[in-house]
Amino acid sequence: MSADIAHRLRPTTHRHELAESGALRSARRRARLVLALGPVTSFAGVLWAVIQPWRLTLLHPAGQGVWWLLAEPQLYVVLVGILFRLLLAPGIVEDLFAVAEESE
Repeated sequence: MSADIAHRLRPTTHRHELAESGALRSARRRARLVLALGPVTSFAGVLWAVIQPWRLTLLHPAGQGVWWLLAEPQLYVVLVGILFRLLLAPGIVEDLFAVAEESE
């Protein structure tokens, strides 16, 4: 590898890039927390199903109807976590960064 190519591969950082505002740092931290809420909620639903397997009628559907098999609280928790991460979190993060940019 020549020195010319290696020089182009090294990222250039300027002082103004290094000294980002506290509002942007705070927005990044909040965005990470918001984006983590969905997976953490889904993990909690899976953990709940592992800790209390007798509550899952899918494992022993003795005479239960389809609605009863689908109305599992643990499945709802997992579904809410996935939907939050895919549908709500991106908009919340976008708003966080918009507010941070306005305050600069």
